[in-house]
Amino acid sequence: MRRRRITVWPRSVWEEARAIPLCLRGIDMNFEFDEAQKEFRKKVEEFARREFTEEAASKYDLQEKYPEEVVRRMISEGVFDYSNPWNILVATETFCKYDAGMGISMLVPFFGNEVIALFGNDDQKKKYLSKVFSGQAKMGLAVTEPGGGSDVANIKTTAVKEGDHYVLNGSKMFITNGDIADFFVLLARTSVEKKKHQGMSVFIVERNFDGFKSNKIHGKLGVRATDTAELTLENVKVPAENLVGEPGRGFYYIMTFFDISRAYVAAQALGIAEGILERAVGILQKDGPITSQPERVQFAIADMATRIEAAKLLTYEAASFIFNFNPNPAVTSMAKAYAAETAVYVSRKAMEITGIDGLSSNIERSFRDAKIMEIWEGTSEIEKLVIARMLKVGDSQ
Repeated sequence: MRRRRITVWPRSVWEEARAIPLCLRGIDMNFEFDEAQKEFRKKVEEFARREFTEEAASKYDLQEKYPEEVVRRMISEGVFDYSNPWNILVATETFCKYDAGMGISMLVPFFGNEVIALFGNDDQKKKYLSKVFSGQAKMGLAVTEPGGGSDVANIKTTAVKEGDHYVLNGSKMFITNGDIADFFVLLARTSVEKKKHQGMSVFIVERNFDGFKSNKIHGKLGVRATDTAELTLENVKVPAENLVGEPGRGFYYIMTFFDISRAYVAAQALGIAEGILERAVGILQKDGPITSQPERVQFAIADMATRIEAAKLLTYEAASFIFNFNPNPAVTSMAKAYAAETAVYVSRKAMEITGIDGLSSNIERSFRDAKIMEIWEGTSEIEKLVIARMLKVGDSQ
């Protein structure tokens, strides 16, 4: 998987690179990571083994507590490399293999940065992204609403221009980092158009703006170490300079972001599935080699491993298109939906074949963590709609 490195997602580079012929972008059939990426994975694994102990993972899950101190150590030790998108993918997969709750918590301080990096201006990047990448601030993405769900075009939050600022009113639901982020990339409706997906804009909204409130959500099924909250905005004044990109283009900016982030969610699901399979095999091998297990158990293990390998190939293919500035939304949706369903399938099968041993182990936590993969960043049903609409049977990609 030898790929060129990029630092951020500058819009000009994205647009220029799409004109480069695919044969010159480094897309090939090499399924091996290069030595640098292998070393990076090893570094991430060493950190995860040391920090994501069963005691720590269980504590943050039961207390529904964000692992702030672990995140600080990760940043100070330079474990996470946001200068290379392949390293982001590798870190995401590897962290989630050890524990999804803690693993995703390592990544979410940067959640949504691509929107500013791609469409924001230099002042916004300097003011906000520099603090995020240095560990001085955390950010979040605020799109989902109580009545909107996966229908992004149906959002109700409004932004009305008044002089040199916008006044925002509305609410957001199930927002990652909602109770801890210092600022949010937030989607709001700035005008009413004939088509619902038009007339939306993106704003950078700081937590300390008057009228902004958050309410932490408790009792989630899984990934409890991550912070999730409801946001409410009551006459929140946002400076006009915090408008990201052009007014009315917000829907397209968010869809571009989803094309990127869904590959990372696929990597989350892939890591969860890999970790579950590894732990299930470990439990079964306490009674002897896998070949000593009944055939039905061996068949289940084989099915789990095969689906994981297929999910891995789809995930890496989707990432290759994206990281080479040629996103393929159909393949990205395939990767996200299939990897998510694989995580759920593997978690269910692992519980079945390990019985009480699996139920009383960390497989149970991973079983709960897996389900969210089919929901956030677009449900599996939404992904399948994208695939069906974009599928061109018989056409070469």
